[in-house]
Amino acid sequence: MGRARRFQWPLLLLWAAAAGPGAGQEVQTENVTVAEGGVAEITCRLHQYDGSIVVIQNPARQTLFFNGTRALKDERFQLEEFSPRRVRIRLSDARLEDEGGYFCQLYTEDTHHQIATLTVLVAPENPVVEVREQAVEGGEVELSCLVPRSRPAAVLRWYRDRKELKGVSSGQENGKVWSVASTVRFRVDRKDDGDIVICEAQNQALPSGHSKQTQYVLDVQYSPTARIHASQAVVREGDTLVLTCAVTGNPRPSQIRWNRGNESLPERAEAVGETLTLPGLVSADNGTYTCEAANKHGHARALYVLVVYDPGAVVEAQTSVPYAIVGGILALLVFLIICVLVGMVWCSVRQKGSYLTHEASGLDEQGEAREAFLNGSDGHKRKEEFFI
Repeated sequence: MGRARRFQWPLLLLWAAAAGPGAGQEVQTENVTVAEGGVAEITCRLHQYDGSIVVIQNPARQTLFFNGTRALKDERFQLEEFSPRRVRIRLSDARLEDEGGYFCQLYTEDTHHQIATLTVLVAPENPVVEVREQAVEGGEVELSCLVPRSRPAAVLRWYRDRKELKGVSSGQENGKVWSVASTVRFRVDRKDDGDIVICEAQNQALPSGHSKQTQYVLDVQYSPTARIHASQAVVREGDTLVLTCAVTGNPRPSQIRWNRGNESLPERAEAVGETLTLPGLVSADNGTYTCEAANKHGHARALYVLVVYDPGAVVEAQTSVPYAIVGGILALLVFLIICVLVGMVWCSVRQKGSYLTHEASGLDEQGEAREAFLNGSDGHKRKEEFFI
């Protein structure tokens, strides 16, 4: 077991007065708490010490040290200090069996002692997380978290996406330690596959703010899905087309089947797992290609319509004809033609009216000239002749 952090909390001061010739001598002890595997210091403080015998005993009343001399061959106990003011021993790798009262005895005419109580705590180990049965999409999953050994009883908590889940805990005392368990249930879907659920254990044996955690990765099984991806969107005669069947599912489908409607695949076709290769495309390769995948939870199928065109034609496979766009262009062309025709007719009518106007103007001018000829011009008086 690794070296645990040292804990030592004074809880109680105990005093004893020695009677008789050593009257006035006093001994003081402090209770100590330590984590299993840690280091504890047991101290006996002496007051007005006159050199009387001091004995340190373990809970089994075995003498550890007699006036500073080792009496028990347990190297985990070391005498750190023996002075007129203090006797201090150091216990390393503390164990549950070390727990109990340690006697500080001062031998004068009468024997007096005080007891330093050592308490050993047990930190929880990393929790053990298990699933009751395989999780399937649409159902519930039940997880259990177990800490078989702790003292005091560990507190268990569940977390998912940094949010605490409500679990049900139970505990059982086994001698000096506790076995604690907790269960949690929740519904799952395929999107939950791979999510992480955490079980956390805490008690006073761990340093403040620390805990022991175990992560569980959700394994949610679900039916497969399939989708076909083409290596190119434009297909012409002579091209090589590679179709890939992208499959999901848990468990992942182990086999993928390729078909072409009610016909067999072209002899040149190469179907290897998720890919189907069609080299040297010709119009005879046209058809609806399918890939199929299955697992124990269901079946999936994807379609791809292949249309191979003559050289020079650029047509995207699996793309519908943009009739709306073509219709809009045709309507615009018809509108422009009508506008041109209307303009031409309008211009023709205007030119004809202008010609007629000038022609009438010419006639008027001729009439005026005739009248001027008959009446004379330049202000001269008209010569009148009369014939009898």
